Amino acid sequence: MLKIWGRTNSINVQKALWCLDELGLPYERTDAGMAFGAVNEPWYRAMNPNGRVPVIDDEGFVLWESNVIVRYLAAKHAAGTLYPEKITERMNAERWMEWCSSTLNAPITAVFWQLIRTPADKRDAKAIAEAVKTCGELFGMLDAHLAGRQFITGERFTMGDIPTGCYAYRWMALQVERPVHPNLEAWLERLKLRPAFRKNVMLPLT
Repeated sequence: MLKIWGRTNSINVQKALWCLDELGLPYERTDAGMAFGAVNEPWYRAMNPNGRVPVIDDEGFVLWESNVIVRYLAAKHAAGTLYPEKITERMNAERWMEWCSSTLNAPITAVFWQLIRTPADKRDAKAIAEAVKTCGELFGMLDAHLAGRQFITGERFTMGDIPTGCYAYRWMALQVERPVHPNLEAWLERLKLRPAFRKNVMLPLT
């Protein structure tokens, strides 16, 4: 059985768990990271020298990096659906997955850490305001892309919706003033209809 290490309040772990449940795959999850420790233990560092979560062990094949885990699972178990067969559709999904890591992750993580994991008296109001502004602009890009589309690549749900959906839910759950993005909000409502999304992503922010 596939094994996965990671705590459920990690957005990166949520990506992998959402994908696993979309695919209906059995797995065994072990808490790791932050209060659960483990990530600095020698046995864990042997799997992932970065000491981050998640990590999966699929019958002896060990893999880390959340977006890559999603790609791997989709390619192995859902080629042609979750992992699009058409190269242009697949690269469109890949593009937005990479955008989450390269562009969106830093500002939304800054807001999240300041508002959720930093005591109120130690928060940096200027840093929060700047990061919120940047996030609003970036989600505006995604909103424009979703105009006329049901999902990231078009009419079908694919792997591209998983990282973007995790970040979008977190953005909408944060107590900040944000621009109105109707296409983004409509897409998020469609994601909320998916049991695997509700189970793994729609959790309290901690």
